[in-house]
Amino acid sequence: MKEYHKIDSLFERDRGTKKLLVGQFKDPTIEYLKDCVWQFTEKVDGTNIRIFWDGHRVSFGGRTDKAELPQHLVARLEQLFSGETNEEVFEQLFGEKEAILFGEGYGVKIQNGNLYRDDVDFILFDVMIGENFQPREVVEDIAKYFNLEVVPIVLEGTLQDGIEYVKTHKQSVIAKNGAELEGVVGRTKIETCDRTGKRNIVKIKARDYE
Repeated sequence: MKEYHKIDSLFERDRGTKKLLVGQFKDPTIEYLKDCVWQFTEKVDGTNIRIFWDGHRVSFGGRTDKAELPQHLVARLEQLFSGETNEEVFEQLFGEKEAILFGEGYGVKIQNGNLYRDDVDFILFDVMIGENFQPREVVEDIAKYFNLEVVPIVLEGTLQDGIEYVKTHKQSVIAKNGAELEGVVGRTKIETCDRTGKRNIVKIKARDYE
């Protein structure tokens, strides 16, 4: 099962202090696109989950194939994706094509301290069909079939607008318990890749700008 790609921070870090070197972009392509319109979604603090449809059956995985999932989260995933009815939904949506629903498992006994909710759930942030990541409208449409939450869009603007957002917005949008904002994930509104085919996608973490 394909793993979800790494999402880098905007800027380099000082090797000694580990603090961001604001203005020193890690990726020249991202720097070139900094004034384009980016779409920012809330970054959720939890554990990475993959829901894999191989064309015939569904299975669950963590960030890697070796990752072990908490049993209470597995029980919730089975509610959302297992059973004959859900299998029919997967068949209707994807047929015999391979598809992966990427999301975050979050909540009690998964997060430490900054707890969003008193139970556990799954929130969707990306969908890959075959080798292609799907646009936001397709992700939202697929989520409706399974009655899933989708990471909320919190802002559209430049990368500097994204930085200002995490500086001025301290509360998570999705949290039921008033938890703090972890950060945002940004991608160009019309999705783009660099010359090697890598997606132009970045994370801006609130703690880096405290």
